[in-house]
Amino acid sequence: MSKVWFITGVSSGIGAGVARAALKAGDKVVATSRNLDKARDALRDVAGDDLAFIKLDVTSEAQVNAAAEDAVARFGRIDVAVNNAGYCLLGNFEEQSLPQIEAQFATNFYGVVHVVRAVLPVMRKQRSGHIINIGAAAGVIGLKHCGAYSATKFAIEGLAFSVGIEVEPFGVKFTTVEPGAFRTDLLDSQNVRYVPRSGIEDYAGDATSEATWSSFHGVQPGDPDKLGAAVVTVAAMENPPKIFVAGTDAIAMIAPGIESRLSDMRTHDELSRSTDGSL
Repeated sequence: MSKVWFITGVSSGIGAGVARAALKAGDKVVATSRNLDKARDALRDVAGDDLAFIKLDVTSEAQVNAAAEDAVARFGRIDVAVNNAGYCLLGNFEEQSLPQIEAQFATNFYGVVHVVRAVLPVMRKQRSGHIINIGAAAGVIGLKHCGAYSATKFAIEGLAFSVGIEVEPFGVKFTTVEPGAFRTDLLDSQNVRYVPRSGIEDYAGDATSEATWSSFHGVQPGDPDKLGAAVVTVAAMENPPKIFVAGTDAIAMIAPGIESRLSDMRTHDELSRSTDGSL
């Protein structure tokens, strides 16, 4: 039986890669984006009756709810929801304004919250479904200049682990994809938000976030179409992983980070146990 996919942020990169792979697998796709002209152009090679476009800003709960209802009206169900929409705020945390941080969370975290809340009733009624959140290696280990961005990605991983326990009895599964650097528009000058220097003297000698990160744009090792195919493979698994690390670079970053946490825990095991109270 073919699946119905609901995907956010399909106008380029990973979202377009997942949509393209799902359609090639014989599934149906509801492709959402703030820029439908760009989305249609990105998926022109796979356009057909199995592909529907919906204009959507994930920061609007009302728009997300309406889009989910539209998806069910068009194709009868939602089997896989992919939360891909997002952008990157880069700069020293002290120099990021509170409105900038709140805007980062509005898209990257609350956008996911809105979609999850919209599709869960559909999936519970079906007694089946799979929610796939596109995280980031920076959402597992943290990277310089990525304080707010990393926080949003850490948050969706925690959300998925917790909500996954609640809805597993209803046949609903969660997977968080943690990609490394992929050739997407994340660092495109029209999408990335670089935070300018605010004059804090202690940071004056460091390279700016733009100087540090802009050179990676267009030369990232990951292929969004190959990741799209991998996501379709994960969605077809009877027991999909709760975490899927994508890319050799992501493995190289995340594995040592996890080992470091385990090492800290083991090193301070006795001190940790000393906090138990007596009954």
